[in-house]
Amino acid sequence: MLAASIGARAGQRVLEGGTGAGATLLCLAARVPGLEGVGIEIDPAQVDRARANAVANEMADLSFIAGDIEAVAPDGQFDHACANPPYHLAAGTQSPDTARNRAKQASEALLTVWAVALGRVLRHRGTLTFVLPAAHIPACIVAMEKAMCPVEAVLPLWPKQGVAAKLTIVRGMRNGRGPMRLLPGIVLHEADGRFTPAADAILRGGGRLNLDY
Repeated sequence: MLAASIGARAGQRVLEGGTGAGATLLCLAARVPGLEGVGIEIDPAQVDRARANAVANEMADLSFIAGDIEAVAPDGQFDHACANPPYHLAAGTQSPDTARNRAKQASEALLTVWAVALGRVLRHRGTLTFVLPAAHIPACIVAMEKAMCPVEAVLPLWPKQGVAAKLTIVRGMRNGRGPMRLLPGIVLHEADGRFTPAADAILRGGGRLNLDY
């Protein structure tokens, strides 16, 4: 869904923070051949997986960098940046896997760190897109403002018809001035658990989510 929400075109550059094994950039590159993608990931083992995945899928325009999102400064400017940032508050039982905890645990301050780090390499009117829980929208609005990428669109991901959205797509724009829009969103599952046609068109058909209503 994150890859589907990015309106990239061939020849553009896309940066992803916390890229993991590279799934978002791989999906995006499959939909938009000819774009250049760069992923930053703090876990070296995941970087190796992402690089192997790019090779296996013959996507030579994707590259992956090992390092902390605050410290890594990729070359040049980007047309789009995106992330599925850490968003679980540190509470309750911790995983024995330190890397797993680091990838998931968040604070409002950390969200700002991610927004600023990704926003600083965007060109004028480039987009910054996060997927995160609906409860984090207020903090995301603040974080993107600090990154000079004010929120312009929020798209809910409804689990089923009539069920509250747990996750949302939030997009900001570098030096943007337009009003924030709450978009219709997409229903992911039918009552019996099957994907809806709209969700299936994205997940299996490689379609795009329209954030430009």
